Amino acid sequence: MSILKELEKKLPKDASITEVKFEASLIVLYTKSKQFFRESEDIVKSIVSQLKKRIEIRPDLSITLEPEKAREFILKTVPEEAGIKAIYFEPELGKVVIECQKPGLVIGKGGETYRKLKNELFWLPKIERAPAIDSKIVRAVRNLLHTEIDYRKKFLNAVGQRINSKVLTEEERRQEWVRLSALGGFRQVGRSCLLVQTPHSSVMLDCGVDVGSPNGIPYLDAPEFDLDRLDAVFISHAHIDHLGFVPYLYEKGYKGPLYCSAPTRDLLVLLCFDYIDVCQKEGKKVWYSKKAIEKAVKHSITLEYGEVTDITPDIRLTIQPSGHLLGSALAHLHIGDGLHNILYTSDFKFGPTRLFEPAKTQFPRIETLIIESTYGGPEDVLPKRKEAEEMLVRLINETAEKGGKVLIPVFAVGRAQEIMAILAERCKYPVYLDGMVWDATAIHTAYPEHLSRYLQSKIFHQEKNPFLAEIFKPVAPKERPEIIDSSEPAVILATSGMLIGGPAIEYLKAVAPDPRNCLIFVGYQGEGTLGRRIQKGWREIPIRTEDGRTKTLELKLRVETVVGLTGHSGRNQILSYIRHLSSKPERVIVCHGEAKKCLALARDIHRIFRVETLAPRNLDAIRLR
Repeated sequence: MSILKELEKKLPKDASITEVKFEASLIVLYTKSKQFFRESEDIVKSIVSQLKKRIEIRPDLSITLEPEKAREFILKTVPEEAGIKAIYFEPELGKVVIECQKPGLVIGKGGETYRKLKNELFWLPKIERAPAIDSKIVRAVRNLLHTEIDYRKKFLNAVGQRINSKVLTEEERRQEWVRLSALGGFRQVGRSCLLVQTPHSSVMLDCGVDVGSPNGIPYLDAPEFDLDRLDAVFISHAHIDHLGFVPYLYEKGYKGPLYCSAPTRDLLVLLCFDYIDVCQKEGKKVWYSKKAIEKAVKHSITLEYGEVTDITPDIRLTIQPSGHLLGSALAHLHIGDGLHNILYTSDFKFGPTRLFEPAKTQFPRIETLIIESTYGGPEDVLPKRKEAEEMLVRLINETAEKGGKVLIPVFAVGRAQEIMAILAERCKYPVYLDGMVWDATAIHTAYPEHLSRYLQSKIFHQEKNPFLAEIFKPVAPKERPEIIDSSEPAVILATSGMLIGGPAIEYLKAVAPDPRNCLIFVGYQGEGTLGRRIQKGWREIPIRTEDGRTKTLELKLRVETVVGLTGHSGRNQILSYIRHLSSKPERVIVCHGEAKKCLALARDIHRIFRVETLAPRNLDAIRLR
């Protein structure tokens, strides 16, 4: 029996259902019964518990209040303090979208205001937070999704039909297998890309680029990869080495779903647009168009932490916070009817930071753990967080007291906001934000519920958003000379984090000749990057001039590295994370690290936990089951 027929049998006869649609793993029922729309909550809960499918009740347009009257009712009912910025209707979905500064006031105590809106308007309210810093990216993404509702409704229904199309026979279950292919990011940091296959599914986990390599793209020419047979793509987080090649899939004709958190979707747009621009400026090959980025957004399906989602006929995905950056996620894949369970950590932090809580450890079953090793070498024992923060503040104060400037190359997403959260409390000097830092920070203000409990308390209860501190000053390119020429002490946060390009290079040229200034690295510096070379002690570096020539730049400024502020787990934290997992894995696969660190970590995990360990190379394929 099909899932929809089984559902129909369980509904009350007076439900007056006019349409049943899939929205990926969600089943949507449209009703023209006002009573059922108001009172269906308990009935739906009962059916969900029986069918193990998520169900949502929406109104048929025949019962909805006229949009203008509905708008008037919303403005009259919702407190003015909620800061409503926009109200618009999505009749194709039976929803009214309310964008506001304080969603809690639209929901009301115990959901009272939300229920009142729903029960009086007969529209399903959808509440979105307006960013505290205006974000062109957030607005553009929301506008695109709104204008493409009709397409997305058809697309999501097709995804749902595919997910629910096949019921496996006993014979098929006996012949099941699970296979993992390493398409990038194994024994290296960069171009992370994994392919999980079963007889019925093909799912990609991450698809990034290695910006420090001339040909740093995933091995999509591997014989087992077939774009036409790819069922789903999951993106763990918004760093270019994990999502920078996703639009290429859509450029080449992929029309399937892209699963990720909502912040990751928005940040993907920011990072991939910038990636295209950087490639064009530096004369590098541009792998995809900006239209392909829009296609990725059109095909995105955002997930909530802890939400179990069917993504293929035999794979269920659950994401949990990884503690790495905004919207970053651990991916738990439940394959078959209890056949095999995979936990892919991607980049994770098993320790508290200013921005996030530690990575989650509670999973019912894990047979295969795929874990990063960026700081997995024996030497990678990171200092305590407090010590790292003290060192950063001390270096800034020492530099400022000499009348110098501090240049901190940062990743626009993650490290920049972590440093901002520290400096908002502990810095008295102006902090200039250049590159994508301000745009990425604006996206952070749209999703404060993804931040640590500490920051949520400051934002929601104390109304002290650290990202809005007066010391922070976004910089336009034309303003850089004034900052450089100023004799006043200052801190400059600029991209790129590994000094591969971007405004950080322009600032480095300016501050390098003065020994009063200081260059501070706060994030991982990839092998072969300019940042890594300077860390190794290079004090004469090649710099390209505006006319395309190369000249030597002598570094006379102070150079320091603060290692404890990384968003990755250090060696001890990695081992502690495995120790704290609620389910002991049978096999551990090590990735996302330099070759020697992958091998060392795999060896020591085997020695300590007595489980099978592997450190595959790119293009290796492993049968997991």
